[in-house]
Amino acid sequence: MHSSAPPEAQRPARRYFLWTAAAAGYAFLYLPLAIVVAYSFNDSRLNAEWVGFTFDWYRKLFANNEMLLAAGNSLLIALVASLASTILGTMAGIAMHRYRMKLLPILVLTPIAIPEILMGVSLLIFFVLVNFTLGLLSVALAHIAFCIGFVAIVVRARLAGMDESLVEAARDCGATPLQAFRHVTLPLIMPGVIAGALMAFTLSIDDFVITFFTAGAGTVTLPLQIYSMIKIAVTPEVNAVSTLLMLLTLMLIVIASKVSPSLLRTE
Repeated sequence: MHSSAPPEAQRPARRYFLWTAAAAGYAFLYLPLAIVVAYSFNDSRLNAEWVGFTFDWYRKLFANNEMLLAAGNSLLIALVASLASTILGTMAGIAMHRYRMKLLPILVLTPIAIPEILMGVSLLIFFVLVNFTLGLLSVALAHIAFCIGFVAIVVRARLAGMDESLVEAARDCGATPLQAFRHVTLPLIMPGVIAGALMAFTLSIDDFVITFFTAGAGTVTLPLQIYSMIKIAVTPEVNAVSTLLMLLTLMLIVIASKVSPSLLRTE
């Protein structure tokens, strides 16, 4: 007769395998980020080996006018793009949830599905055809165009889990459609709206491909500036600005979790 180990004996081995796989996965995701943060404090212009601890690269970063201008441009574009795409994406998500139109999801979600290089080239051709001057405004419009779909997906998913009877109860109590949306629907979908806004901001501030095609001459954003710097070498100054970007992203997540505590819940 064939004998096998009891289930109780197999559990430690399975648990060990799962923990090992999880640790390897998280190390693959976060170890490169930890290295970038660590080497932003390295007292050496080369990233080949650790020499010593220093804040000099952050001092040089804040004294670099070109980098500060690029960072300011990226922040401005990201704020404008996230605000506009959150408003339009929320409206699109509500429309896709309420009206079962076959064409609407295609129009909203196509910018997400197509490759970024195709999106960038098509937007560049469009701006040239309408004789639109390339600059910060063209980049912001391009970012709004591809961020709307991401916000719409998150808002639509939030609406799918909402109890529609609450809106109907508000209407039965005499609330107008606008009042029902303002006092019932919007508070319930706010975690999704905040998540969509954070996603739009993050996608906008670090976008390179679409920005490269729609920026035009003389317009520099942070990803374009970093690209121009790493063509020579990856200096600790690049590591420093990357660390600050990660810190900004973490701050946004913390702020969002405070504004809407249910945002990070998985249940």
